[in-house]
Amino acid sequence: MLQAIGLTSAHRRDQPPAVDDVTFEARQGLITALLGAAGSGKTTALRLMLQLEAGRGVTYFRGNPLHRVAHPAREVGVLLGDVPGHPARTARGQLRMLCAAAGMPASRADEMLEVVGLASLGGERLGTLSLGMDRRLGLASALLGDPQTLILDEPAKGLSPRENSWLYGLLRAHAAHGGTVLYTTSDPKEAARLADRVVTLDAGRLVADQDAAAFSRTRLRPRVAVRTPQAARLAAVVAREARAAQRSVEVVAESGSLLSVYGSNCAEIGETAFRHGVLVHRLSDEVGDAGPEPDPAPGSEPPPAPERAAAVALQSPPAPATQEQPPPAEQAPHPPNPPRAPSPPVPPQSSPLPRPVRSPLRPLRYELRRLLGVRTALFVLAAVLVSSAALCVLLGRTGGTPLPAVLTAWPEFLPLPPAAFGAGLLGALSFGEEFRYPALAAARGTVPRRLGLLLAKLAVTGAAALLIALLVAVADFQTLRLAYGGDAVPVPQNWPALMASWSGLAIGCAWAGLLGAGVFRVTAAGVAAVLAVPVLIAPLVQKALIAPSVRSIAGLPGRLRELTWVWLPQQADEWLMAGVHLLAQPVGAALMLSLSALICAYLFTGLRRSARW
Repeated sequence: MLQAIGLTSAHRRDQPPAVDDVTFEARQGLITALLGAAGSGKTTALRLMLQLEAGRGVTYFRGNPLHRVAHPAREVGVLLGDVPGHPARTARGQLRMLCAAAGMPASRADEMLEVVGLASLGGERLGTLSLGMDRRLGLASALLGDPQTLILDEPAKGLSPRENSWLYGLLRAHAAHGGTVLYTTSDPKEAARLADRVVTLDAGRLVADQDAAAFSRTRLRPRVAVRTPQAARLAAVVAREARAAQRSVEVVAESGSLLSVYGSNCAEIGETAFRHGVLVHRLSDEVGDAGPEPDPAPGSEPPPAPERAAAVALQSPPAPATQEQPPPAEQAPHPPNPPRAPSPPVPPQSSPLPRPVRSPLRPLRYELRRLLGVRTALFVLAAVLVSSAALCVLLGRTGGTPLPAVLTAWPEFLPLPPAAFGAGLLGALSFGEEFRYPALAAARGTVPRRLGLLLAKLAVTGAAALLIALLVAVADFQTLRLAYGGDAVPVPQNWPALMASWSGLAIGCAWAGLLGAGVFRVTAAGVAAVLAVPVLIAPLVQKALIAPSVRSIAGLPGRLRELTWVWLPQQADEWLMAGVHLLAQPVGAALMLSLSALICAYLFTGLRRSARW
């Protein structure tokens, strides 16, 4: 059950709020349509309910506001616009990545593809899907966590009649299993035909909150009201003649002996009744709110508001969704829900709730699927290997470049070698692309900044940077031996220390790009953070290191060995001094300073955002 109370969007300068004090509820087991023309505030109301828009009001999902729900993806399934995914990612890869975020097994992705009819298109890229297929994938993403509530914004917009029928068949099946469905639409006929309850908005204000029968009677379109003791017979006769004439006519059986006929007029209905000998007590044209209410029997209480009326849709193709075949996951159509008594408002729970989890429940698996789901990493690796091999051959030809710089393809005119820059680019893309194509936006709209997600990204990007550094060193060494012979390129005596420094540089650049993009939510900011290390910060550190030193750190390994309880091998001294020398270099010191500042900025922005919730 969903309860929206006092939804009011933030005021804009010299303009009324897009949504002003809207209160309604969507009941469990029913489909609720949020109806309104373009600009009426439907989408803003949904974003207010999901806490994606600034404003006032509260929305309870089975008694809990969204920020107190432990696992939002398992409580609320959301489809706002297109699928927020990288266009180069496959449909199956997108769902499997979301499975890792929601803590679901990877097999759930294949199940959802089967449910929405995309089992044969799981390997297709998101950028190649049609609008109908994109809607199906979006619905699969919303259903991935088996949520109780579905919130959909114009799910049928731009769909074909057949896809429209399939979509609402699936929504009806979800409601029939006890779920809550809330969707927006601008088509009154569609809302009256497919929804159990219609909430109408106009200029951001609540106009009406009615069941489908009352909405059809009072707020839909002109109709012919017929009262006859032979209502079923007259409905069948009108249906038969409409089909024979291939005319679009809809007959709705209200309560008792009252029929509402849409798409016809009094003269045609009167002539049909006369030809077939049907007795008519009342025949009138009605428009708008002039719909009659059933007359109560003498001595009885007035009847309650009618539940959803039984409709006989006499339209030419496409037929309404209730007469189409069931969705792929169902073997038989689900009957309409029986009338339900209005349920009382559910107050928020006062018992202690589990801590909300908004980061991926399986962050490492999620991050691996995010990195390997597209070919960007492979393209970056290929570009780095090719450019490094070309540069190392050119540097080795001149003979004036030190061997470590030749092996890492780092000429003096470049601020960073290609491998370090490529590692920084992958780090920047790991957060920047995620904000551009927010894989975690299915339920929240933004990528959460939590410690588990950050550690997973640091681990995966660090491993990728280390792999790039090792492959570049090996590839450059073999390229030089191939080009100039084995004797021309000897193996350095201190190659372990050089590899440690080289790996540290690549990993540091990757983390700088990751943290920079995470703080500013833009890939370009991460790339700028990587380039700022050698261009801006390193010269400043170099000036600071020029000052004469009166003390030396000679003998540091021996003094550290005396403080340790565990015996360390002699090579540990070399590795330790290599790390100290790396930090003593301008680029190494600048990189450490940058990482420290970026970590502090990331934690500050993350804690500040958490405090808002």
